[in-house]
Amino acid sequence: MTTKHTFPPLQEQLDLITKGAAEIIPVDDLTRRIEASIASGTPMRIKAGFDPTAPDLHLGHTVLMRKLRHFQQLGHQVIFLIGDFTALIGDPTGKSQTRKPLTREQIALNAETYQEQVFKILDRDKTEVRYNSEWLGELRYEDTIRLMAQFTLSQMIEREEFHKRFNAEEPIALHELMYPVMQGYDSVALKSDVELGGTDQKFNLMRGRDLQRHFGQPPQIVLTMPIIEGLDGVQKMSKSLNNAIGVTEPPFDMFTKLMQVSDDLMWKYYTYLTDLPQSQIDTLREQVAAGTLHPMQAKKDLARTITAGFHTEEAAQRAEANWSTQFQKGGVSDDTERLTVAKSELGFEAEPPSINIDRLLVSSGLASSMGEARRKRSEKAVRIDDAVVTELRYALVADPVTLTVRLGKRVKLVTVT
Repeated sequence: MTTKHTFPPLQEQLDLITKGAAEIIPVDDLTRRIEASIASGTPMRIKAGFDPTAPDLHLGHTVLMRKLRHFQQLGHQVIFLIGDFTALIGDPTGKSQTRKPLTREQIALNAETYQEQVFKILDRDKTEVRYNSEWLGELRYEDTIRLMAQFTLSQMIEREEFHKRFNAEEPIALHELMYPVMQGYDSVALKSDVELGGTDQKFNLMRGRDLQRHFGQPPQIVLTMPIIEGLDGVQKMSKSLNNAIGVTEPPFDMFTKLMQVSDDLMWKYYTYLTDLPQSQIDTLREQVAAGTLHPMQAKKDLARTITAGFHTEEAAQRAEANWSTQFQKGGVSDDTERLTVAKSELGFEAEPPSINIDRLLVSSGLASSMGEARRKRSEKAVRIDDAVVTELRYALVADPVTLTVRLGKRVKLVTVT
């Protein structure tokens, strides 16, 4: 006997589902699909696919996962699709050249890591985890030809990445043209009602609607979410651009990075990286604009909320207290990074005992190069044990000795042995 589910009212569902959405195609169909779900007591099937092309996820990846969570909270069936087969092709989205293929071993390892991280957001017991190799790996050559026959070359070249590369006379590998078709067939295999993706995925998501029509299924609703900017507030969050916050980062590091977000970008993070209702976020923004809530406090609340979501409330409160100690009170927090460096790495001279400050800054990771370290010294941005240091050499008064080394607001405890 099939269990009949009870769902929240239509408007309550729409308020949560549409929060932060960039586009819903077509929005009227979403309303009708929800109404049918409520009437029949049958959950909608909500799909989002992730190709395991890298082992670690950052907060930018979690925008889609949080929207999946919203559907899950409303009682619908969420499908976390791992694209282990499509990862062999490589999604051309946003790429100006063909991706290098991954090995099956790399894909399997990344997929395992993905699952560990995604359940920091989704309810493991209520999530259907699928791999698209289940059906794509079973397709015969004839099946693949029939799928490809549903689309024309001109349709594929309309895709922005392919269009740019074609006009620039840059290579487009034939297997890349298959990617949107394979992703579209995922929707057929899973009989999805709604598919989620970033705004840059719209072309692929729409191919799912095309193929579902071909196979006699109701075409899925496409819901796209914006691509959020990283800590620089300019480019999309990416580890390669060094502007990302990893979902597995320690609480203090996560909190500290979130406090670097600009006041304007903070509101996007509230919308896309928390479960707060949009009405509550709008109220907070109005309070900041009116001067009744300080933007620093709003940002602390944001950082604590996100950090608690990936760790615990206790860990988030501890991270906030340590951040305040280090960055507002000028002290050294319990979470300050500690490291040990040998004197030989720091240009040690015995008479009198001293080390090279530029090497100390580079070895501790506070400066990326000797040139940057030299420049920061001249700007009086370097402090050791609360004293500004501008000279190249620093005298050692003990062996070993632990130094509190600061560059701007960043601080590390360095034991010199």
